[in-house]
Amino acid sequence: MTRLNLTLAALLVLALPLSLLAGKVWIDPLHPALPNAALILIDLRLPRALLAITLGAGLGASGAAMQGYLRNPLADPGLFGIAPAAALGAVLSFWTGLSAGPLILPLFALTGAGGAMALLGLIAGHRGDGAGSGAGGGIALFTLAGMMIASLAGALMSLAISLAPTPFAQSEIVTWLMGALTDRSWSDLTLAAPLTFAGLALLRASGPSLDALLLGEAAARSLGLEPRRLQALLIAGVGLTVGAGVAVAGIIGFVGLMVPHVVRPFTDRRPSRLIVPSALAGALLLLVADCLCRLIPTVTELRLGIALSLVGAPFFLALLLRLRRTPAFDGGLG
Repeated sequence: MTRLNLTLAALLVLALPLSLLAGKVWIDPLHPALPNAALILIDLRLPRALLAITLGAGLGASGAAMQGYLRNPLADPGLFGIAPAAALGAVLSFWTGLSAGPLILPLFALTGAGGAMALLGLIAGHRGDGAGSGAGGGIALFTLAGMMIASLAGALMSLAISLAPTPFAQSEIVTWLMGALTDRSWSDLTLAAPLTFAGLALLRASGPSLDALLLGEAAARSLGLEPRRLQALLIAGVGLTVGAGVAVAGIIGFVGLMVPHVVRPFTDRRPSRLIVPSALAGALLLLVADCLCRLIPTVTELRLGIALSLVGAPFFLALLLRLRRTPAFDGGLG
């Protein structure tokens, strides 16, 4: 493990106990006289903190892998439409009134993510063995397919909100789409963790192929790159990590965009060396952000998705302005 990974892991270890003690109601570890302090820690804050770490790791690693594959510093997991499609599945569970059943909402969300993955494979995957796949034409087709899925999912979500059968269902849909970890339990962690870590393993396995792409598609092929296998790894890896997050927490954006940019200067800029630090940094970011959302003195808790959007949108603008002052992006992320 590199020094960067050790540093991020140490910060994560320090932040976890602090996040358990902080909140609207502070818990003093030296004088835990608060009634039900153990219940608050074990049943409320601990699963919420572990879920923040899990989802943040998945989102951070997904962003690093996507930026490495597309060789585009503006790439984000939402680009492929997997997060919007997963959100559409969850919205449909609210719209039909089935979300009250156990595990129905997560199942709908994961079905949406799986459908997006399959559609991406049908649209872009068939070019995995031909010229122009990988970088170049295949990446352009892959990106456009993701944008199409995201646009269609967004339009269908807006339609579902406007045609919601009851005001309660409409309110539930809008609130859930804001993204939050409020009132999450061990069952949510049990659902999200296996899927997220399976996705992380697939993304980590794509690292050597992403490194080869830095040399150009022709050179990468000569080194044994299989574009179809790489596409399959990325579709499955991003689908599992992002789909699991959306299934239990709604849409939490900009983590996959911001984290790789913060971490990249401390690495050798190879995609394979960026995935693990991005996962650790994403976990740290989401854990700290969720803790701060609890501490802000508002009547109701600030939604995590809104808070990250308030930070991510200016970050995105600053990134665009910085790119305008640099030579045209040549795909090296260096």
